[in-house]
Amino acid sequence: MSRGSVEPRKLSEYELWYGRDEPPPQETLLHAGPLTALWTGGDLRRVRAGKIELLRRAYASVRDENWDTIPAQIRDLTTEIRDDRFVIAYDVEYRSRNLEFHARIAITGEQSSKITLSMSGRAERNFSYSRIGFCILHPLSEYCGQPFSGRGPVGPVSGDLPVLIGPQRYEGGFYFPLFPSVSSLSISLKSGIKIHHVFEGDLFEMEDQRNWTDGSFKTYSTPLSLGYPHQAHAGQVFGQQVTITVKGHTAQGGAEDATVQLSVGPSLHRPLPALGLGAASHDKDFSQHEADLLRKLHADHLRVDVHLSQRDSTQQLARAERECKLLGCALELALFVTENAAQELSFLASRLPLSVPVARVLVIHEKEAITSPKWVNIAREELAAVLPQVPLGGGTNLFFADLIRSRPDVTGFDAITYPICPQVHAFDEASLVENLEGQAATVTSAREFSGTRPIVVSPVTLKLRFNPDAIGPEPPTLPGQLPGAVDPRQMSLFAAAWTVGSIKNLAEAGASSLTYFETTGWRGVLEMDQGCPQPELFHSLPSMVFPVYHVFADLADLKDAELLACNSSDPLRVTALALTSHGSVRILVANLTAHSQQFNLTPVAANHVEARSLDASNAWLAATNPPEFRSEVQRFALQTADSSVSFALPPYGILRIDYVPAAPHAEGRNL
Repeated sequence: MSRGSVEPRKLSEYELWYGRDEPPPQETLLHAGPLTALWTGGDLRRVRAGKIELLRRAYASVRDENWDTIPAQIRDLTTEIRDDRFVIAYDVEYRSRNLEFHARIAITGEQSSKITLSMSGRAERNFSYSRIGFCILHPLSEYCGQPFSGRGPVGPVSGDLPVLIGPQRYEGGFYFPLFPSVSSLSISLKSGIKIHHVFEGDLFEMEDQRNWTDGSFKTYSTPLSLGYPHQAHAGQVFGQQVTITVKGHTAQGGAEDATVQLSVGPSLHRPLPALGLGAASHDKDFSQHEADLLRKLHADHLRVDVHLSQRDSTQQLARAERECKLLGCALELALFVTENAAQELSFLASRLPLSVPVARVLVIHEKEAITSPKWVNIAREELAAVLPQVPLGGGTNLFFADLIRSRPDVTGFDAITYPICPQVHAFDEASLVENLEGQAATVTSAREFSGTRPIVVSPVTLKLRFNPDAIGPEPPTLPGQLPGAVDPRQMSLFAAAWTVGSIKNLAEAGASSLTYFETTGWRGVLEMDQGCPQPELFHSLPSMVFPVYHVFADLADLKDAELLACNSSDPLRVTALALTSHGSVRILVANLTAHSQQFNLTPVAANHVEARSLDASNAWLAATNPPEFRSEVQRFALQTADSSVSFALPPYGILRIDYVPAAPHAEGRNL
């Protein structure tokens, strides 16, 4: 922390949770006959029949011509909530620089297990838009591989929803859904429940949101097959209604368990992936203090993006080389080439080899969504002499959707690469947690066309680094706003808990290398010594060590560890990453909610179990004095009973558990 004489302002509990000083959105439990749902933040979420999740989210969406989501301003909310039914109605305004749309929305739930969403809206001026209307999100566990049937303008449609990610086809300037647009849709779920949808006022389509690492299928209005953007005229009226009925939910499986069950299984015979950081996007060199902290993470690599056609490419490379030396890590070299790739790569080769090892070279074309094999081949020809035995990979710098849509010829690739960002479609904490499941699906789906080649996920960021879908220039940042690539939660406990879930999902799915965030600054793992440019919006302090730093620190000495299977009965509430190394076990358990969560971990047959928590009670110490936080003083013993450990984890808290399994003859003892 800053060495100045003025005592820094301590952050509030909410700021420590998720980077803003405000309570979490209220959740209201609703009933539609035997169905339950949550009303929160203007959305209907987690529609369930007992423990079975039927719908993940239902909401109205307005997206502008660049596919930016326009925030909803809710007014005049009225509710009528009874034990077996509900009515929620409100006015909503969507306003941006060039768009203004007002609507009245009503959501009703009936005793007969019917839910209806209706909207009557009006454009207040002329504007371009990509979507106006309702979206319904469907959870993966109940829907993958299940049969559907519907009816639309082309007649009846039917089939099975994909198990692996269903690519979004793009032909002739148009995107195509999983099946033609419909006015009605029925889906038979794995549990035997059947859901029927009737759409009025617009046709609806479905896409597999795992293409963008969202953990759901989405049924949406404003069909993409019509193209975009669309033009709204001042005074134009929009009206929609979606009616959802549920049948066959007799076996509900009881209510949601208060305690989350975590079960540790056998070795997956898979190592912890290489873990690296991205080079900072600011132009400040490391201070000695920053370098000392970062070196303790034992990063496997540092990613640097070098745009070979730009004049400062050699300076970018030189800076990355210096930083790798300071951190004691290898370099992940992302090379961006143009049509003059041979000349650009030849010029680069004249400045190689470097004084630090190169872990891999990722070849990206400035104007191509997917790396063509010829660019990798040219890189191999130009760099082989100066970077012998260094793997050369290709893929995309955009979305996984672009990679799986094209299924590139990977014959000459040594590795496949793509980035991940959880905020393509939604931005609240619950949605980011839901999207962790979609990250694992990208790895298993990429494996179908990549064979045994290493899968390099790089980089993983909380916010999009740029808008690949923009059809016009990105508007400048308005006063009082953070840059588009900066998320105020980067410095929070939420980011740390989310990162545990991200590493778990990608590692268990089989990714070989993961690159996260940046080194320093408001997109990094610790704040610069001079602080951030807008502390009134990004609530970090100079030299602050972000909670996510400690996640990587807890993995820094486990480079040779093997992954253990670790399952959660409710991964939207609590997740865990388990590893074994030299006969010891380390488990990182993360609470992914704004509520305290009780979990039970089993089996834990050990004579002694130690733990250290990271939560709002000690996050200030972890941020300002990491050596003291990480010392043995901060550790405590956990009691085991019947080969299990129970613990109540505070909001967005992380518990590190360490133990040495007892000898086989000691199993089953009450330790």
